[in-house]
Amino acid sequence: MEKKYLDKLRNLPHALNQFVGLISVTVVVILFFVTLNIFFGQGDELVKKMKIEEERIAKERKLSELTSSLPSGILVTFDGTNHFKLTDELYEAVCNATKLIPQRAIMGANFLNFKAHEIYTKNGNLIDETFVKWDKDKNKCITGYTVSGNNIGIDETITVTGEALSFLSTGIDTRVYFIKNF
Repeated sequence: MEKKYLDKLRNLPHALNQFVGLISVTVVVILFFVTLNIFFGQGDELVKKMKIEEERIAKERKLSELTSSLPSGILVTFDGTNHFKLTDELYEAVCNATKLIPQRAIMGANFLNFKAHEIYTKNGNLIDETFVKWDKDKNKCITGYTVSGNNIGIDETITVTGEALSFLSTGIDTRVYFIKNF
């Protein structure tokens, strides 16, 4: 009986045999990938990570366009100078685009905080961390840095924060130019 069915399958037209073989290989491949996805899936996490990365890249492009559209030189948030005055919306956008705090701005803020200046100079002018962030509650650009080290035998960490009152636009990026300490 089995031989009778096998002979019928062998006697089918060649094109039909190839089609049945193709279908069976396709089913095996699909089942193989379904099995792999069950054990090693994590497709949802990968998609989430890719979307986050795409949003980050889009934000970086937008900030890059903003930076290149600003005039080169000092950008201020107050009246009374010949420098380019930022609007409130542009102030927030520039704050969010700014990542750099040059040593000039840090040294200016250091002079107003003697302990931070002392730790900074005693420990080889090392800065642990710098930050520039927009404070939505105060509608201000908050910037600062953290220094730590040994000060007369005591390990200390000091964070100096202040409002970024002006920025320096190079045409490529923006940098904090002046920090008003709190």
